[in-house]
Amino acid sequence: MNGPQLLEQHVGKLTTRMGAFFPGERAVFRGYDLHTSLKDMNWLELFLFGITGRRFTPQQISVVQGLWCYSSYPDPRLWNNRVAALAGTARSTGSLGITAALAVSEAQIYGGIAEQRAAEFLIRARICVNAGTDLTELVRAEIKQKRGIGGYGRPIVSADERIAPVMALVREQGLDGGEHFKLAFEVERILLEGRWRLRMNIVALSAALCADMGMSPREYYIACMMAFFAGMPPCYLDAVEKPEGQLFPLPCRMLSYEGAPRRRWRAAPVHSPAGGR
Repeated sequence: MNGPQLLEQHVGKLTTRMGAFFPGERAVFRGYDLHTSLKDMNWLELFLFGITGRRFTPQQISVVQGLWCYSSYPDPRLWNNRVAALAGTARSTGSLGITAALAVSEAQIYGGIAEQRAAEFLIRARICVNAGTDLTELVRAEIKQKRGIGGYGRPIVSADERIAPVMALVREQGLDGGEHFKLAFEVERILLEGRWRLRMNIVALSAALCADMGMSPREYYIACMMAFFAGMPPCYLDAVEKPEGQLFPLPCRMLSYEGAPRRRWRAAPVHSPAGGR
């Protein structure tokens, strides 16, 4: 059933399994009382519980938190942080500027879309390998079809400075034995030994870790929305506390203009209205 008949079933009511707010009484969060049953959760635990409906171990929470912290760079030159900083220099509000920066983090190469692609590939590859498919052939096919694999390669430098601290944290928490985790490094080996020479970046590593925690590609994509977030407010604040318009000013002399040359503007002749004196 679809169309008007389907819509008619939902007129005047909301059916949800996520939660509800009862003014003056309580708030329900995925079937639990937010202020009593979930009162001991920290913010990150609640966030992940809201996304997945599952509880995570302290070790898993520690690793996810590390993934976020190690990717939050307060550098306004970065594509998403620049939006927050430009909002500050234009005197927009913090909420608008930082929300806009969060929105543009959903990029094909650097951000949310790449994260989802990496998770989809690793989960699919693990299923295929367990069924007997050769991983090298999977890698070749993926590159041929999509011209790359999400989470491998980096446009500026090949190494990713976040890998080492994340790996130290993962080993410390005992989460370095998962199937997707091991597979991610096998894919890197194939890419390095082949003609592609691509190294793993933090996206593939975090996708593998979250897949081993049971997250689907969509859950992982939503969970990673906040991965850059802590670096955004400093960029906004730094710009808003300086003179307006000071961030990355661009004088006309720096523009490469190839249009019409400079012209002299002449004032249009003034005509008296018909019958005027």
